[in-house]
Amino acid sequence: MVDKNLQDSSHPHWPEAAQTLMALMHAQGEVARLSEREQLFSSLLVSVNAVLWAFNWETRQVLYVSPAYERIFGRPAGLVLADFNEWRDAIYPDDLEYAERSLAEVLVKGAVEDREYRIIAANGQIRWLSDKCFINRKAESGQPVIVVGIAEDITEKKLLESELQRLATTDVLTQSSNRRHFFECAHREFAQARLQGTPMAFLLLDIDDFKVINDTYGHQEGDTVLQKIAESGRSVLRRGDLFGRIGGEEFAAVFPGCAPDMALQVAERLQREIQRLAFRSGEQNFGITVSQGLTSITDEDQSLDTLFSRADAAMYEAKRQGKNRIIAA
Repeated sequence: MVDKNLQDSSHPHWPEAAQTLMALMHAQGEVARLSEREQLFSSLLVSVNAVLWAFNWETRQVLYVSPAYERIFGRPAGLVLADFNEWRDAIYPDDLEYAERSLAEVLVKGAVEDREYRIIAANGQIRWLSDKCFINRKAESGQPVIVVGIAEDITEKKLLESELQRLATTDVLTQSSNRRHFFECAHREFAQARLQGTPMAFLLLDIDDFKVINDTYGHQEGDTVLQKIAESGRSVLRRGDLFGRIGGEEFAAVFPGCAPDMALQVAERLQREIQRLAFRSGEQNFGITVSQGLTSITDEDQSLDTLFSRADAAMYEAKRQGKNRIIAA
């Protein structure tokens, strides 16, 4: 016979009030743990520099945006929750068509992960977003199509990419195109001119007696001369023309869509602009001149190299004829 006092000693029969108290304490613990998880989730959302969002495709209603929306867009979240156009109208005008078209692609693809576009924040600052979006393909028939996404602020990344691109393509001293970038662009313009049968001119420019300038006034003054030549080129050349420093004291230009007579007029303007430059070193004033070789594309030209060779020969002919002149070939 087993003693009833020992029976079920591991699971005593608690009074009803005690059982209720234990249940309440358990529930309270669950609520506390849930609250902790919610606080942790909220903290994570606040710290992430990206907007988590949800959007009802049929009603065009934004269902949710995370706290980063207000930091990135600079506008209250309540506005975009009330009207989707708050987001749409913030998109940079040139990017709006792409942003809307790429968003619609999610209906076909189920996910679009390579959307990048600009927005204009409330303070007028232009910011870049990388906006990935997804839909649930398993949604039951008749259920609303909900698009969810994450829009990450990649402005700093874009600025870094732009700066790296600038450093890779720009001559540091003169801020004009460097040799590699200039010829990459020039080859593209040549191919385009050949394809469309349009005119194009090629110009080489070399500073006369540049070594004398360096030897007489110093390399710092020589650098100033190079910078002023580049400024003259930027001020005289037309929109769409290419200009770059391709050697120590040698510059080049390409004039797309420019007939020979017009190209000569541009070269003459550049010549006059450079002749007006005045420099001062200590008590001495000095000016500079340049020799230019100019040529235009012909039906026989199969590559940019032929134009470069003719312009180079014409430039050296200008040197032989006394410098400070333009020779067209």
